[in-house]
Amino acid sequence: MALKNAPNFRHLILQFLKHLELVESCSPHTLRAYKLDLQQAFEKYFAAKFEPEKYIELCRIAMSSWARLSTNSRNRKLGSLKSFTGFLFDQGLTSEDLRVFLQGPKSQQKLPHFISVDEAISLLKQIKSERDLAKDEATRLLISRDYLLVLLLYGGGLRVSEACELKAKNILFEKNIIRIRGKGNKERLVALAPIVMKELKAATKNENSIWGELELTTRKAYERVRYWGQRAGITTPLHPHALRHSFATHLLSSGANLRSLQELLGHRSLTATQKYTHISTHQLSEMMEKHHPLSSQQNKK
Repeated sequence: MALKNAPNFRHLILQFLKHLELVESCSPHTLRAYKLDLQQAFEKYFAAKFEPEKYIELCRIAMSSWARLSTNSRNRKLGSLKSFTGFLFDQGLTSEDLRVFLQGPKSQQKLPHFISVDEAISLLKQIKSERDLAKDEATRLLISRDYLLVLLLYGGGLRVSEACELKAKNILFEKNIIRIRGKGNKERLVALAPIVMKELKAATKNENSIWGELELTTRKAYERVRYWGQRAGITTPLHPHALRHSFATHLLSSGANLRSLQELLGHRSLTATQKYTHISTHQLSEMMEKHHPLSSQQNKK
């Protein structure tokens, strides 16, 4: 049965987005994603009154329209539907939590794409070398911006949006620390190596964006990282998140503990950080050969 004076879908979606912004402190990027997903799902029914008994069927129609998308994309959109559905239950618009009826395809767990330490060093050397050889100031400034971007992504493990939005006022030079506001509006402190702080100091001229007149968007950041990956001869296409993955992988391989890494990356749960515990078979083999007691016994023969 339809609810008396039930709100329409447009009103409910607006209320949900306002809840995400004000209560959940979701980022503008996350809000745009939720808005797009829900528009795609219910655009035909915006003016229709919400009816609980028909709701799941409308969700399934939307999900079938996403059938050609990748498994990850479909699951992301399903996540938006589930969050909205949970909101409806919390608001008393459904008598039961209907999220149990929304099931998506199982996605295969992919290991994060990362580059080797040698490739990371080669990348930085390539950018610095071309900056040193730049014949005009404009080119030098552009390459300096790219160099700083890569240092923040690989040297600090920042998300690309966090790097692009970094403000000079959030840099604590005396402590080699920057203050980051990440997902869910959560603040964290990230320690940086002296080489990164040196580049930050050179780029800092006011309390606004460290990028100055060369304002950096996430789209432009992706383009520049891909460009420098090609220049450095890295065979697989390079993207900002691969540098963040590399930061995490190399730290963990060097002995950093998982909990500290979680704090540096700004993950809400340790589960999200555990994907970086992948170590190559070659590394495992070397470790066993070097440290296992039976290996030392074998070497004595």
